[in-house]
Amino acid sequence: MALRAWTRTGGAVARRGVAATPLAKTFARALSDTAGRVRSDKIYANADEAVADIPDGAKLLVGGFGLCGIPENLIHALVKSGPRGLTAVSNNAGVDDFGLGLLLQTGQIKRMISSYVGENKKFEELYLSGELEVELTPQGTLAERLRAGGAGIPAFYTPTAAGTLIQEGGFPIKFGPGGAMEGPEVIRANPREAREFNGRQYIMEEAITGDFALVKAWKADDRGNLIFRKTARNFNPECAKAARVTIAEVEEIVPAGSLDPDSVHVPGIYVDRLILGDSYEKRIEKRTIYRPPSEAASKSLNPARERIIRRAAKEFRDGMYVNLGIGLPTMASNYLPEGIKIEMQSENGLLGFGPYPTEEEVDPDLINAGKETVTMIPGSSTFSSSESFGMIRGAHVDLTVLGALQVAENGDLANWIIPGKMVKGMGGAMDLVSSGTRVVVTMEHTAKGGAHKLLKACSLPLTGRSVVDRIITEMGVFDVDKVTGSLVLIEISPEHSLEDIRAATGCDFTVVDNLPSMDQA
Repeated sequence: MALRAWTRTGGAVARRGVAATPLAKTFARALSDTAGRVRSDKIYANADEAVADIPDGAKLLVGGFGLCGIPENLIHALVKSGPRGLTAVSNNAGVDDFGLGLLLQTGQIKRMISSYVGENKKFEELYLSGELEVELTPQGTLAERLRAGGAGIPAFYTPTAAGTLIQEGGFPIKFGPGGAMEGPEVIRANPREAREFNGRQYIMEEAITGDFALVKAWKADDRGNLIFRKTARNFNPECAKAARVTIAEVEEIVPAGSLDPDSVHVPGIYVDRLILGDSYEKRIEKRTIYRPPSEAASKSLNPARERIIRRAAKEFRDGMYVNLGIGLPTMASNYLPEGIKIEMQSENGLLGFGPYPTEEEVDPDLINAGKETVTMIPGSSTFSSSESFGMIRGAHVDLTVLGALQVAENGDLANWIIPGKMVKGMGGAMDLVSSGTRVVVTMEHTAKGGAHKLLKACSLPLTGRSVVDRIITEMGVFDVDKVTGSLVLIEISPEHSLEDIRAATGCDFTVVDNLPSMDQA
């Protein structure tokens, strides 16, 4: 049990025997308690007992994606036990009144290391006002940093976020009072070391480990072997493996020997404490019910947006593996051309999902990356977040379709933040667009008020440099010429003239001969 020989002293790692702070002594007790136990003693009476020794200042790794697969009981117990000054590593922070959002409400979290703020208004408000430290990290990088931490790998190189603010550093982790950008309270991110491999730029990211992990599994045996259910797996395995003390809550505990060894997702060597969750709300963030495409379009889409979606669906080729972003891209799958079948990959750990469910089919353990309820098709598979982004970074996904705030003429993409106004986080977008696979942007041609979104250069922080291959708007379709770094209009909407498009576009572009209509292409 070599892991038990280490404890944390004031943020540094040291061997036992060195002068220890009170925090270090707490961890030493927690580790020695579990070091000598027989395996069945991993089972604790309840969540309160399991988290009782988590002290102020602890670094927590918390599983879940949105509200799917979160350790509800352990979070509630942590609210009651009351440790403060916590650092929480989690893809996001739930919503205002559920999940990690509860610990934000009570002010127990000092710093979040996350990829997506999402719809948590409290999270965004605390960050922008300077009351919460936030390290925004690309989702795939976050998963890999946790995976590396659990595997004893101190750092790695990734193409994700090369050439962006993540590489450059300086982005605020903590604003000053009232959102001030300057002052002694402001904390800024460090730049990343960069290196070129085979002519391509990569940046170095350090592994993440934690003092405690709080994870949620479906089933466990009394030795701590864990099985997850559907997309509730997500970040849970990575968190479980990267902490010094891992606490798992499950829906069922069975005797050793009851689980098929080939079906175990996390072996018991990584799990120190188990509790049987006494209740689960399993709140659904976006309960999305199936409607026929014609009905869905008529209720939620204007003609311009429907034109974008219909044209985007023509990008699909039979047999493609496709990742579709939130919003318009996801809707494109409703308009697949006849005879075309695709498999959709969702970065939260699902390959091969089908239509939205009927009311009877809704399953809180089965969502897509937009946190919408979905169904699975025959041949689907589920996996962890690090596995999902291995598929993405390894260029095994054929096509990515996503939205944008701005696109530059050379294919630069900005779609994750408006500084000082909107902080959603980059989620998986930086990983997807840096994977080297084809990237198609679907967006309305101009912003509210007519502001240009197609520009000579992006004014917003970049998601990726020179990553976009094609842009589809309600006015037309553009290709990015990567050699010249310029846009080429290849199709035009029958509702717009060339003069309309030039007036609505903030950069020059060339036009193909015999310009076809995008409705007929």
